[in-house]
Amino acid sequence: MFRLDQKVALITGAAAGIGAGIAAAFARQGADVAISGRTFSKLEQTRNEVSLYGRKVFCVEMDVTDTTQVKKGVSAVEKEFGRIDILINNAGINHPAPGLDVTEENWDLQFNTNVKGGFFLAQCVASIMMRHNWGRIIWISSQSGLVAIPGQPAYCSTKGAVIQLVRTLGVEWAKSGITVNSIAPTFIETALTKKRLENPEYRSYVLGKIPSGKLAKVEDVSAAAVFLASEEAGMVNCHTLCVDGGWTAW
Repeated sequence: MFRLDQKVALITGAAAGIGAGIAAAFARQGADVAISGRTFSKLEQTRNEVSLYGRKVFCVEMDVTDTTQVKKGVSAVEKEFGRIDILINNAGINHPAPGLDVTEENWDLQFNTNVKGGFFLAQCVASIMMRHNWGRIIWISSQSGLVAIPGQPAYCSTKGAVIQLVRTLGVEWAKSGITVNSIAPTFIETALTKKRLENPEYRSYVLGKIPSGKLAKVEDVSAAAVFLASEEAGMVNCHTLCVDGGWTAW
């Protein structure tokens, strides 16, 4: 079960963290993988790790906030593999700031990356998937799209927008054989969260919200992504799968 043989996956934000973990998990399950990031050289480590599983790996430099780069990147991946079966919209940023301190620049930067960039990438890839009448589009959203996180009104808003995009696009594209879902992880110790989690008071707040009392791991999100990308998840659509240890339940 949950094999991805003969599938091609495009994963954004794949230089490290969740994106790199998903790339490795997909290759382990038999998929060929295209990995993207804003800086080509930073993809080298992920490429080396994925290559260990004997699958084809293709690197593409792509800033999702630049629609010209998005179109060129998708075209390059399609030219290399002839198709794109799975898209993991993982690229994202978080610049925490309380509501009274959020600037217009901060707001626009987060929305352009987390929402606009992912939308136009999905739009571009979906047109390729429709030719084959099969596709899996998976966003990495966040529990922050479902519950409030103090000090992060802009980020929470972007992730809530992603969850609504997933619902709408999933309804629109279902008859073309495409499912659209998202994964909503709780805190994972990555480059995005490391600094905040080094604060003992903040770490205590986070762990106190998770019934299991422990952070999630990249592998937890990767496993969810493998499931949603598989044939077995064909009837899972417009859904946000929480990988949060129960945070959003209370």
